[in-house]
Amino acid sequence: MLYYLFEYLNKILNISGTGVFQYITFRSAMAFMLSLLLSTIYGKRIIRFLQNQQVGETVRELGLAGQNEKAGTPTMGGLIIIFATLVPVLLFAKLQNIYIVLLIVTTLWMGTIGFIDDYIKIFKKDKQGLKGIFKVFGQVGLGLIVGTVLYFHQGVTVRTDTGKTDVFKETTGYVVTPPPVEEKSTATTIPFFKNNEFDYAELLAWTGEGYEKWAWLVFIPVVIFIITAVSNGANLTDGIDGLAAGTSAISVLALGIFTFLSGNIIFSNYLNIMYIPNSGEMTVFIASFVGALIGFLWYNSYPASVFMGDTGSLTIGGIIAVLAIAVRKEMLIPLLCGVFLVENLSVVLQVSYFKYTKKRFGEGRRIFLMSPLHHHYQKKGYHESKIVTRFWIVAIMLAILSIITLKLR
Repeated sequence: MLYYLFEYLNKILNISGTGVFQYITFRSAMAFMLSLLLSTIYGKRIIRFLQNQQVGETVRELGLAGQNEKAGTPTMGGLIIIFATLVPVLLFAKLQNIYIVLLIVTTLWMGTIGFIDDYIKIFKKDKQGLKGIFKVFGQVGLGLIVGTVLYFHQGVTVRTDTGKTDVFKETTGYVVTPPPVEEKSTATTIPFFKNNEFDYAELLAWTGEGYEKWAWLVFIPVVIFIITAVSNGANLTDGIDGLAAGTSAISVLALGIFTFLSGNIIFSNYLNIMYIPNSGEMTVFIASFVGALIGFLWYNSYPASVFMGDTGSLTIGGIIAVLAIAVRKEMLIPLLCGVFLVENLSVVLQVSYFKYTKKRFGEGRRIFLMSPLHHHYQKKGYHESKIVTRFWIVAIMLAILSIITLKLR
């Protein structure tokens, strides 16, 4: 909203200094600082409110060190992240931008699913929370919305070369290069490859001429799968103080770099990466989101004064997934969100191996002492602060390697 106010002051009233709001970098910096202040200052008030409402964590007995001390700690702290993210976005972002609209919808959609899950756990005294099938329906529903909008909306384009060769104009004596064009495309980026673009439509090339118009049959299911997988990965990672918020902030910061570069025609041309018109505006959202996550860590670091709950973890996963898809970097998710991936895999491997050995030997056996993976290290006697710090270091290494893929082809 402030963007439109200062745009009016600059263009109509020609007031000096108001033009600075036209710059994404300035608005991103303001969004980051405001979200950081909101999450740290008002976060305490939200925690106090949750305590007054007796919104405390119910801890299951898992035999983990320091587990009982966490009982009663306020949960639903994801409300802090959502609040501190959306307020700066509403103030500093271009709200008519389709990418910003999608991210706001994602935040509210996944936040609502997580809130319902936490509400059932706390107030209905049901430790299972929202049934898994309803969570999946919610994730699939968001995937349908995001996939449909990104595929059909006319504001979602990429800039490509025309494919035509230079033309010599006899009338002027100059060689003219046909300008790039903005067009609808389901192209995405494949890391580590020289010609690193892949079009989902090509998977339907075997159907014959005109296959491009059916690309949505591939693209939308891929979007649904990614959103479901990443949001569940973030949910599983949220098991010890500061782990999910810290690793997410690192991944989102790396995505912010990709977003800024892909949305800037000068940098995208220099780096020879896909230019995505209007996507640079997502940098404002990302800055606000990172500020909210860092501010939340003020209260969520060990020993945590608040837990994010599913309200926060599902929201974080959904936002990361949509950001990666929108900036055409979804194939980097296994690397960029490697911590989420490993946490997910540890659960899948543990459950699968247990069922297999129980069926074959009559007794279930385990690969890890406990899953997700961070609980395995807790069982081995590592303090959770050490586990979290080391996971952060791994996340930083993965983020740096992801950024290196810009030139490593």
